[in-house]
Amino acid sequence: MKKVLVTGASGYLGGRLCHALLSHGYSVRAFVRPTSDLTSISQYQNVEFSYGDVTDYASLLVAVSGCQVVFHSAALVEPWLPDPSAFVSINVGGLKNVLKACKETGTIEKIIYTSSFFALGSTDGYVADESQIHHGKYFCTEYEKSKVIADKIALDAASQGVPIVAVYPGVIYGPGKVTAGNLVARVLIERFNGRLPGYIGQGKDKVSFSHVDDVVEGHIATLNKGRLGERYLLTGENASFMQVFDVSATITGTGKPWFNIPLLVIEAYGWLSVFISRITGRLPLISPPTVNVLRHQWTYSCDKAKKELDYNPRSLEEGLVEVLPWLKSLGVIKY
Repeated sequence: MKKVLVTGASGYLGGRLCHALLSHGYSVRAFVRPTSDLTSISQYQNVEFSYGDVTDYASLLVAVSGCQVVFHSAALVEPWLPDPSAFVSINVGGLKNVLKACKETGTIEKIIYTSSFFALGSTDGYVADESQIHHGKYFCTEYEKSKVIADKIALDAASQGVPIVAVYPGVIYGPGKVTAGNLVARVLIERFNGRLPGYIGQGKDKVSFSHVDDVVEGHIATLNKGRLGERYLLTGENASFMQVFDVSATITGTGKPWFNIPLLVIEAYGWLSVFISRITGRLPLISPPTVNVLRHQWTYSCDKAKKELDYNPRSLEEGLVEVLPWLKSLGVIKY
């Protein structure tokens, strides 16, 4: 039985990945920070915990020891932070440390690196595939910039014979956790509580939505079938937030928004939220970088993953049918 290390195991994606790996019969070691909230994975039996941080090489080296596979899903996922240097130290430095630890250990047969659709860049007016390389001319967020830098490191490592495969989820959503990584859930909470009464901007710019459980199965399929050095988009239906709101209204039997909130208004609210955040220390839901993202399209084809990994993403409607009752059960929305 292969021993698998999962970095970022306490996160939204990492926790569900640990659970799925266990159900597939793998021996799982979860790499978590000592301060992490472990409620999402402590319920699973037979998970071995290794404590540390991806920025702490010594702790990572201990975690990698004895493993044959590494899922590197640890990342700092936020559109804005008061200290943007954290994106580089965690998202770039963390990957460098993982690669170094795997090389030093010498037992790693495969590294599955969780990148992001942001690493490929926006797709204004077309649908992209894995051949797209980020133009590097501008970045909507510091997170995007860090993932582009890390992506180049991963691709360079692959060209040098490192057994790494990069996967690129879309906007991950689904039941499980209401975190920064579950943007759809957070937006729906704002919508159903009246704090987001209209469509966001024109509401028609599309992004690729990926249900978390589809992404998890895509990761495991990458372990079993993914070719070393390749890139795989683990995206889903390309849709707009207008569709998210309209489909959610149909599912819940509630009214659809009847007006659009201009992006300039949302951007002004974002600047105000950032100002308040600097005082309170609580990160804002909306910030100017978020609006930068909303000004572009992020649409992708996952045909390669479908063909090579048997990846089978569900539709947005199928996903929202799960998400909305879950949010209602938590008491965070009513309908």
